[in-house]
Amino acid sequence: MAEGVYAQKAIDAIGDPDQGKNGYPLASSCDQVVRTAWPGLAFDVTDSYAASLRAKVKRFPARAVFLVTHIEPVSADSAKQKKDTEAEEKESPKVSVPAEKQRALLVEGPTVLAAPLWEPSGGTARCKVVIDGEGKIAELDSGAQLCETVPWSQFRYKPTLKGGHPVSVNTEVEVRFDPRK
Repeated sequence: MAEGVYAQKAIDAIGDPDQGKNGYPLASSCDQVVRTAWPGLAFDVTDSYAASLRAKVKRFPARAVFLVTHIEPVSADSAKQKKDTEAEEKESPKVSVPAEKQRALLVEGPTVLAAPLWEPSGGTARCKVVIDGEGKIAELDSGAQLCETVPWSQFRYKPTLKGGHPVSVNTEVEVRFDPRK
């Protein structure tokens, strides 16, 4: 496991008072990011690292540069636990349930929302989702833009049971968007 500083975000957060006159990124911004990541370095080492960071970000601005400040090995127990969880998720069967039947199991969640600014007329969206064994929306299978604006974390369903055990459900959720006034 690694902790550190995402250089481009930190440089952008510092900003550029010269409005790009001296190029992107500023040497002073890179120097400050290096000092934030590694506060105890000598001046000459800090200058060297800052120059190297500036060259990398200037040449490849879209590539992520992550300055690692702390590395911790992952223990065998946590790796085994992660494998067990992944295996359990794969073993969990999925069933398809019609939207009308699944609507009856809705415990909480908004079914009417305000239309987004880019679609002021509103309308109804039928969103294909996967509901996990706990009744939470685990995955959105729809490519509709309106479906992506829905706050899926607010939806809760009674778990669907098959043979007395909770299962994942493939279904559709209908969400209405009221027109903007």
